[in-house]
Amino acid sequence: MTEHARETMEFDIVIVGGGPSGLAAAIRLRQLVPQASVCLIEKGSEIGAHILSGAVIEPRALDELLPDWRETGAPLNTPVTEEAMLFLTESRGYSVPMLDRVMPHMRNHGNYIVSLGDVCRWLAGRAEEMGVEIYPGFAGADVLVEDGRVVGVVTGDMGIGRDGEPGPNYAPGMELRAKYTLFAEGCRGSLTKRLMAMYNLRKGVDPQTYGLGIKELWEVPAEQHRPGLVQHSFGWPLDDRTYGGAWMYHFGENLVSYGFVVGLDYPNTWLSPFDEMQRVKLHPSFRATFEGGRRIAYGARALSEGGIQSIPRLTFPGGALIGDTAGFLNVPKIKGTHTAMKSGMLAAEAVAEAMEGGRAEPTSYTARVRKSWLWEELRAVRNVRPAFSRFGMKGGALYAGIDAMLLRGRAPWTLHHRHADNEVLESASQSAPIAYPKPDGKITFDKLSSVFLSATNHEEDQPVHLKLRSDALWKTVNWDVFRAPESRYCPAGVYEVADAETAPRLQINAQNCVHCKTCDIKDPAQNIDWATPEGAGGPNYPGGM
Repeated sequence: MTEHARETMEFDIVIVGGGPSGLAAAIRLRQLVPQASVCLIEKGSEIGAHILSGAVIEPRALDELLPDWRETGAPLNTPVTEEAMLFLTESRGYSVPMLDRVMPHMRNHGNYIVSLGDVCRWLAGRAEEMGVEIYPGFAGADVLVEDGRVVGVVTGDMGIGRDGEPGPNYAPGMELRAKYTLFAEGCRGSLTKRLMAMYNLRKGVDPQTYGLGIKELWEVPAEQHRPGLVQHSFGWPLDDRTYGGAWMYHFGENLVSYGFVVGLDYPNTWLSPFDEMQRVKLHPSFRATFEGGRRIAYGARALSEGGIQSIPRLTFPGGALIGDTAGFLNVPKIKGTHTAMKSGMLAAEAVAEAMEGGRAEPTSYTARVRKSWLWEELRAVRNVRPAFSRFGMKGGALYAGIDAMLLRGRAPWTLHHRHADNEVLESASQSAPIAYPKPDGKITFDKLSSVFLSATNHEEDQPVHLKLRSDALWKTVNWDVFRAPESRYCPAGVYEVADAETAPRLQINAQNCVHCKTCDIKDPAQNIDWATPEGAGGPNYPGGM
């Protein structure tokens, strides 16, 4: 490709990612150092375009960051008023008694059901009022490193054709230089992967383990709407070796957020998280809510579920990792917004201190995290997620109850994640095939009609952002051993097997990608590499998601 000069912009701090952690960090920085120049870039077309969440928020961090949020129009309008936890069999749903005692981490008293995208849009407005420069539609394509220190990022070139050469609308990326760079890319960030390798940030910690969350937004008849209801379930249709469950949140004007999470350490190569999610809607505990309703949006994303055992070293010369890119999700709570925001605030405080002292690395960030309620909260639940991997669904649920009721999160041991998610998949011959019902077009749907509702768009002539490192490896591993698991775990129909009966080859429909990054995580040979496409590409989630 022909080289073109890049424009350079200089700031005190650059933040990569416009989710809760990045926006909280930006606001806190301007509170602490009003004269600091702060730039935040976001790969989505606007703030909130790529934000997908179960959308129940614990306002603890927001109370600390912006105590006046209730008086200044924050879109937290539906308080939780009712909640239920169900254990599902194929035909029944059994209420888990004594939820406050058996699963106290899942209590939602004082929380709000929200559109997280709308919350982020509101936070962005507050940040801009304080002088933060926000640039949506700019993807971080590379890390700038000089003399071993991160000095900013390079945004992606625009208008590059599939041949790698500039097209008629070509615009080179920019160098955004900074004294400190905070990476808030969310789960499995592409730049964060490079930083992990460059600075060996994962040395001495457990492998990260992930979940795939798939979500639909429904408008339901008023008589079926119960504003403030939070319902979770586990059990059917997943087997005992597979972690996961469903949620259903009623909020707003006749809106229901429905979704399903599957732990990506599942072993059965024939499992399709998308199809598991669809068939749960047919269960008696869910179906009545959707009858006569209208599905209006769809999306998916991966979640970092490893807990404190899997959190990497957080700082390096010139910057730090914040939010879900570092892995601050509280898995038993099924919440990460408040923890992500708190991590961003703590990083901002460390950067402010480093700026004042002229230090190259915000070294106090890790100590601040370990002294905060964030660490205390995650440490108390550290054994819950690995217990499900070790003891199965039923044994894990039993352990979670014992941990909460008897040990109160103070067990003198720590359970560990022993394998990366891509290492546990069993071969096609060892796995039991799963027969999924055909979609009815009313309650259940196929992948392509679902992707349409995500408003996903990538320019047709841009370079493909999903690549195989080796075509031969796909044939000998993915196809011959596992029968193309990527065609099932991808919730957007990106991966298809062509000529399966004669000469199997993988067809990549990159234009369908909703940026969940599951392929980057679950591919058994780690042969698929997810990189950021051109800025503004991908899903465009509406308000309500």
